[in-house]
Amino acid sequence: MPSYQAPLRDFRFAMDEVLDYPRHYAGLPQADDVTPDVVSAILEEGARFTRDVLLPLNQVGDTHGCRLEGDQVVTPPGFKEAYAQYVEGGWPSLSGDPAHEGQGLPTSLGMVLSEMVCSTNLAWGMYPGLSQGAADALRHHGSEAQKAQYLAKLNAGTWTGTMCLTEPQCGTDLGLIKTRAQPDGEEGYRITGTKIFISAGEHDLAENIVHLVLAKLPDAPEGTKGISLFVVPKYLPDAEGGIGERNAVSCGSLEHKMGIHGNATCVMNFDGARGFLVGEPHKGLACMFTMMNVARIGVGIQGLGLMEISFQNALAYARERLQMRALSGTQNTDKPADPIIAHPDVRRMLLTQKALAEGGRMMVLYAAQLADTVECSASDSERESAETLLGLLTPIVKAFLTEVGFEATNEGVQVFGGHGYIREWGMEQYVRDARITRLYEGTTGIQALDLLGRKVLMSQGEALKPFTKQIHKFCKAHEANDAMAEFVTPLAKLNAEWGDLTMAVGMKAMQDREEVGAASVDYLMYAGYVTLAFFWARAAQAAHDALAGNPDDAAFYRAKLDTARFYYQRLLPRTRAHAEMIRAGGDTLMAMSAEDFGRGFAI
Repeated sequence: MPSYQAPLRDFRFAMDEVLDYPRHYAGLPQADDVTPDVVSAILEEGARFTRDVLLPLNQVGDTHGCRLEGDQVVTPPGFKEAYAQYVEGGWPSLSGDPAHEGQGLPTSLGMVLSEMVCSTNLAWGMYPGLSQGAADALRHHGSEAQKAQYLAKLNAGTWTGTMCLTEPQCGTDLGLIKTRAQPDGEEGYRITGTKIFISAGEHDLAENIVHLVLAKLPDAPEGTKGISLFVVPKYLPDAEGGIGERNAVSCGSLEHKMGIHGNATCVMNFDGARGFLVGEPHKGLACMFTMMNVARIGVGIQGLGLMEISFQNALAYARERLQMRALSGTQNTDKPADPIIAHPDVRRMLLTQKALAEGGRMMVLYAAQLADTVECSASDSERESAETLLGLLTPIVKAFLTEVGFEATNEGVQVFGGHGYIREWGMEQYVRDARITRLYEGTTGIQALDLLGRKVLMSQGEALKPFTKQIHKFCKAHEANDAMAEFVTPLAKLNAEWGDLTMAVGMKAMQDREEVGAASVDYLMYAGYVTLAFFWARAAQAAHDALAGNPDDAAFYRAKLDTARFYYQRLLPRTRAHAEMIRAGGDTLMAMSAEDFGRGFAI
């Protein structure tokens, strides 16, 4: 079975030394509750729970999967008991609204815990993970009665949540949904339709499941402007707010899938189920985006968590596995061969995992700071600025970290060689589990269109400027520091090029809108590598500052600098290929007719 130790030292480096979390927390309204001791206690207890309770169940969930018995889904052995411990520990309420039984701690602390959960048992983590998004959507858009009805239960974890968007005929294009909501003559609606790919749509972990469902009213306009959002509980609440009668919603079948076997991916049938409108009629997509944006950052964290555990186990294996002698000469004279970590290519794979995971952690924690500010700041201008930055970074966090997360888990298998392909080692499960992260909550292509088309070009570049200005100011502040030249010089050039590439695509798009789609994925990956370079430059600065004080753990900081150099010299050059592909435009993509794609095998 794989092993895991939460990277607490790296969390504290990123939080305290790179991103100045103590100062950040001091500026939040709940500052008195977020002391260093509280943060440490949460991190340490989260590390214990995920390592001792969730990790042992990861391969169990993969092997046993879920099963449908009648209309009830039975989760893998141990999942229900682990969830009970999670609820008993108060974890679901960590960042919940205090007005509804939440602890009111910053969103960022919940995101730190999420990485540990995703590392140790991604499939299990999806059950409580979706509940946070459902609670956020209801907190922002629900009526006071709906908040009173559902939020305390969701925060307590006794009820869980889902989001029901996708249908057999539509995924991304939600304007094509067929699910209908008919007024029932009382205070609600009757929801009829079928939703597919619903994660945690049915299970035995909690006493009730609160579905947030997109549907169309009888007078709905065509397309996405006609979508409304409804809350549809599995069990209708009774007069006291407890469990009432069973609603007409059921799991029709479970999907048989490549990975995340421990999570129930359901076909959900709504057969005239009672539902209640959330927000205004025909404004449901805007309400659901509250939940979707939380979920997209959560999926980026999934990619990060899988990178981390794959790296930890690949590193342990590489230190112990003996194969051949080092090219520079024998390193292990009392053994018949040297450990494979002596070989340059194994080090390349390990350093790739390490650089992407530790850089990705800084990216996520920065996004988490922004989420705290959006939720808690008393300043309108601060909230608006943070929301703009978070909106820009959300598709990068989701898509870039899941793309490189899949790469990193593949490298983990490669380090193990043939043993990585064998199930008992657990490494191949991380690859299978990681594959879905590039698909759900919007594929990489959809995130790329959101970033380039909706966020950057539709704002005429204004959404990009606050972040590139941050990078520019950092580079200017350190341009006279010889020790930082190896980082800020290339970063400044790439930051300027980012603006140039944006302008070039925008100019082409004025003549041909297809140019946006042609450039978008390469643009997102370019943005991801530059963003990670910014955080690695900040990490290098923090490491230099720490080493100047002769710390006891100097080796930790030297390793940070070594990893930053590896990232800049071996991974950041990938931007060159992405830049060239962006500049190549869409002609070669659009020239061939659809019929000509199959000429080689057509009869």
